[in-house]
Amino acid sequence: MADPLGFISGQANPLQGLGRANALPKQPQGDGPSFKDTLLKNIAEANDLQQQATRAVEDLQTGQRNDVEGVILATQKADNAFRMLQQLRNRMMEAYDEVKQMRV
Repeated sequence: MADPLGFISGQANPLQGLGRANALPKQPQGDGPSFKDTLLKNIAEANDLQQQATRAVEDLQTGQRNDVEGVILATQKADNAFRMLQQLRNRMMEAYDEVKQMRV
């Protein structure tokens, strides 16, 4: 996931040079993980769940696995993780659209 402008990591100030960049208050950094780290971790977990579900389906098809319930459970976990990330993306896009609508 590329972050060319530094919006997620906060390392670069994209508003610098616009005259009002110095007027923005500095946010104190917390001790917890950043939003970017949390998001990337959740994306990696969803990817792992998808790979496990794919492996489970392949094992069921080749006869290496007999528990259909476990395969269904793995695919449901992967589907739920994907839907959660999709909803997060939708909410982020809605918030971005609201910010774009703001008058400055």
